[in-house]
Formats: sequence, structure tokens, C-alpha cells
Amino acid sequence: MKSLAAHAACAALLLSAPAVASSFAPPSRFGVAPSSGLLVRGGNAEAAPLASNISAPNGDVTDVTAAPSSSTALAAVSGGGDAEAPATSKLGPAAPPPGLLRRLFPSLPWHALPNYLTYARCLSIPIFMVLSYYPVSFPNRAPVLSAIFALASITDWLDGFLARRWDIASPFGAFLDPVADKLMVSTALILLAGRYGGIVAIPAAIIMAREVGVSALREWMAQQGKRDSVKVGYQGKVKTALTMTGLTLMLLVPEGVGVESVGWAKRLGPLGVGGVGSAAEGVANVGWSGMLGPSLLMLFASAVITITSGSVYFRAAWPVLMGKE
Repeated sequence: MKSLAAHAACAALLLSAPAVASSFAPPSRFGVAPSSGLLVRGGNAEAAPLASNISAPNGDVTDVTAAPSSSTALAAVSGGGDAEAPATSKLGPAAPPPGLLRRLFPSLPWHALPNYLTYARCLSIPIFMVLSYYPVSFPNRAPVLSAIFALASITDWLDGFLARRWDIASPFGAFLDPVADKLMVSTALILLAGRYGGIVAIPAAIIMAREVGVSALREWMAQQGKRDSVKVGYQGKVKTALTMTGLTLMLLVPEGVGVESVGWAKRLGPLGVGGVGSAAEGVANVGWSGMLGPSLLMLFASAVITITSGSVYFRAAWPVLMGKE
């Protein structure tokens, strides 16, 4: 009999549990949603939204799932119980996870680094020009000028690479980057044309004329809404690489190493003369002439690619220029 009484008591308790639980729940007529539950799994605290039927004031019953507030941060209690801080990076949404340097120096303005590199390239232009002539007695002028131009050339690639990788391209950076590139290259071409004469002046004039023409074409095509048809292509990138490499090597040649030291340049007649008369004492042509020759060939190749790539852009824009599109 005691056993039957015990079983009956347990059954009565189980049947009465929903009623007891409902007595502690907020009245549905007030439209109050139950709080989110906290589900603990293996030491991790997770927000578990609870669903319930809520009676609206007009008597309709709606199913509402209570979600945690977006302003409330729930810390994950796992392992040591450390909560991850919200991301403060100003990089684009497509940026990869932080690398070693970004982890070591998280407070640095990494999002502005591409623009800073472009600014540095612009500031290097007046420094490059002044050091080309002053101080007058500057025995290490050639390697210093070559290093400045080489670093500027590297930043021309690096700022665009970082802007694309970190998804932080800006309109101002897109405008200033090609301008700084053209200013630096034009400055070096003018200075070297003054040193070596026509053998550098002719390809320099071709390169600079093409840059002016293509820049004007792109601006006009942008006004027509068709700038993509004249965007930078593979030939333009090869031309830029050849030009910067050739100019870096040519700047490394000390003053006084003339074009006459290049064997094949003698066949060019008047163009094969230049770069003499300002040799510092003790400067020898042997060895440096081997660098001057290849740098001149790179400059000629760059001028040829300049013409071919420029013609590609103008052919692509020709229907628009003629009003056929």
C-alpha cells in the first residue's frame, strides 16, 4: 500500500509541474516576453533565446523568440574565461586577418599607410632634385640618388598592393598615386637628359608625351563614363617596370662616365656623345660603362612599349572619340 501511495504521489507531482511553473511566469496579458536563458555547455556560456506565446493587447497570440540585446556583450566562459574585444580595425571588410606586424603594433594607423607611402614619394621629388646639384662636392651623389629613386619606385608598387589587400582604396589615393609616379619619373628623365644629351632626351620626350596624352584620354573617357575601356593594361605595367629599373641603374652611374664608354652608342653619331666634362677626380669608366649600356637599352625598350601601349588605349577609345558610341 505504501508503494502504491508513493507512485500516486509522484504522478500527481509530475502532472502539477506545468501549473506550478505557469504560476511563476509573467501574465501573458501584459505582453511581457520571458528573458533569454543561459545554456552552459562544458564551461561555455551561451545565450539561449526562449520562445513563448505572447498575447498581444488585442487578444491575438503571437510566437515571439526573445533574442539578446545587440548592446549587451555576452562573454564566452571557456578555458581562462577571456572575452574577445570588439574589432577596432579601420581596414576594409575584405582585409585578411592581422599579420605579425599588425599584431605587434595594433595601435598604428595601418589604414592610412598606403596614403603615407604616396606622400613620402611626393616629398622625395624635391629632395631628389636638390641633391642632384647640391652640395657641389658630393662624392656619393650617384648611389644616394639611385637609392632615393629605387625606394620611390618600390613605394609606387607597395602602396597600391596594400590598398588592394587591405580593401582600403580611397578616391584621393587613386588620384595621387599615378600623379606621384609620373612626377618622379619625369623628374629623373629630365635630369638624365641634361646629363647624357639626345640619347636620353629622345626616349624621355616619347615617354612624357605619351603620359600626357593617355592621362588626358583617360580623363575624357571618365567624363563619358567609359574609363574602364582605357584602364592600365599589361603593357603599361611592363613599361613602368622597365622605365624605373633603367632609370635606377642609370642614376647609379657616376657623373663623368660618358656615353662614349658604351661601345654600340658610338654608331649613333651625335646621339652617342654626352655625359663628359664633369667627372670627379679618380672616377674610372671601367665597370660603370657596363651598367650604363643596359640601362639605356631598357629606356629604349620602354619608349617602344610606350608607343604600342598608348596605341592600344587610343584604339579602344577611337569609337567614342569619333562619336560612334
